[in-house]
Amino acid sequence: MDGMAPHFDHPGEQAAADPIRLLEIRETPLSLDEVFQAVGDDATGGTTLFVGTVRDHDGGVDVDSLGYSCHPTAVAEMRRVAERVVAKYPVRALAAVHRIGDLSVGDLAVVVAVSCPHRGEAFEACRMLIDDLKHEVPIWKHQRFSDGTEEWVGAC
Repeated sequence: MDGMAPHFDHPGEQAAADPIRLLEIRETPLSLDEVFQAVGDDATGGTTLFVGTVRDHDGGVDVDSLGYSCHPTAVAEMRRVAERVVAKYPVRALAAVHRIGDLSVGDLAVVVAVSCPHRGEAFEACRMLIDDLKHEVPIWKHQRFSDGTEEWVGAC
């Protein structure tokens, strides 16, 4: 391309070059708007957003609070999962942000979004993204219950 900037004939064409727009693990509160805006693309007809929140119970026991921690490779594993989703579905844009640290009931723990040409593809891709992130990325949840017990989830 002899040093010239690439030319794109259609809106959103540049965005399609790298559909993985946002992958982060952070200690600060998550934003639905940030994730939704990250997957905006004029060529999409469907965007699916999933929000995971801290609930007030688990297994019939009241949850007081919980903490998330992660392995140093967690973001790299998120990317591996995201790349697999992009390879399987016609993803125009994808974003995933997970919180670590101490969270309270009602806090956002994870927000993921996927934009595709059609809604069915967006739903399927988003489902694969959140399910695979939950099962494969080394992020661990430490729940503290109102009865004084605690539990680690996802730790091997």
